Amino acid sequence: QVQIAESGGGLVQPGGSLRLSCVVSGFTLGYYAIGWFRQVPGKEREGVSCISSSGGSIHYADSVRGRITISRDSAKNMGYLQMNSLKPEDTAVYYCNQPTADWPWGPGTQVTVSS
Repeated sequence: QVQIAESGGGLVQPGGSLRLSCVVSGFTLGYYAIGWFRQVPGKEREGVSCISSSGGSIHYADSVRGRITISRDSAKNMGYLQMNSLKPEDTAVYYCNQPTADWPWGPGTQVTVSS
């Protein structure tokens, strides 16, 4: 059974940084691409970034490009999202999943950017 758990969120001031982590259990993550998504109450979940199974192909949403770095450690079945220069509009619950969102959603981790 696939289980996902995100962590690393919190309250940070504008301009600050956070590193989100995602641990996946139930299968070997190395065979799959990883995507990070975020959702604000009342809005649809949106894709933020994704990384291929090999790590050789990476994509970012325009809204975060240049401020966020996605990475993975397939040996540990983990994915990461390094978030820098955070803005209030980055406030959301962040989730990881396949880019096609085929896995059950985890609980997400709350990121709040506020002074």
